Formats: sequence, C-alpha cells, structure tokens
Amino acid sequence: MSLDYASLTKTIAALTCGETDEIALMATLACEIHHADDRFDWTGFYRVTEPELLKIGPYQGGHGCLQIPFDKGVCGAAARTGEVQLVPDVDAFPGHIACASTTRSEIVLPVRNMAGEIIAVLDIDSDQPDAFTEEDAKGLSAILSSVFSR
Repeated sequence: MSLDYASLTKTIAALTCGETDEIALMATLACEIHHADDRFDWTGFYRVTEPELLKIGPYQGGHGCLQIPFDKGVCGAAARTGEVQLVPDVDAFPGHIACASTTRSEIVLPVRNMAGEIIAVLDIDSDQPDAFTEEDAKGLSAILSSVFSR
C-alpha cells in the first residue's frame, strides 16, 4: 500500500493553518498520520526538552518510552545526526530501544523549526518488517517541513 501523501499534505495544511503552538501541531500530525496508513502501529513525537534528551510528546498507539537520550536507539540517532532513520528490521539496529515488543520496523524523522534547529523527532513504528520506503521518508519530511519550518 502506498500512502497518498498529496492528499495527506492538503488535509494537514487545512487543519494546521494559522496554528503556531508546537504541541497542538504535533498532536494533530500524530493523529492524522497514524490513521492514514494501516502500516503505522505507533506514531508520535519525542520532543527535545533539554540538551541531548528527548521526552515523549503527542502520540497515537500504545504507550511509548518516556525519555530517550540522544545516544540511544533510533530516535536518538535521528536527533543526534539530524538525518532520517529508515530501519527495516529493528532487531538489526544496534542499541534499538524496544518500547513495544510488537515493533518490527521503524522510521524516525528529525523535526526542525524555522531556524533549522531540531525540536523533536517524529517516530513511526510498524508491526510489519520492512514497512517503510524512501517515498515515506520524502513524503513525511515534506509534511514536517511545511508545518514546522514555515
């Protein structure tokens, strides 16, 4: 299944138009993205709350880890490097943090503000192996940029 990113982008643009509160934006995106595709088992944000530390933000799905240091797991790698992490098999990722035992694959994208600073990461987990593609990385990155870097 391929997600219709053009349609999702339009929906999110309409829902977030004029909103500047980062938490409200994250909550809206987590909901809309999570329900847009059956591959997405957990969808949420981890916010940069202090140097080198992520804390859970708005999400959809089961519980998540409450905090993740930049030097741990897939989310930490995305925050530390500023690069999308596309992980087809979480068991093969060194230092993967298993917040949920059902997670088989994962994509994590850095979230930047208008100044280019990383303010959070968007974490999407799937209970399917190799669930994410470069198309997902591009589509989700474009949505994040349009919402948080405007």
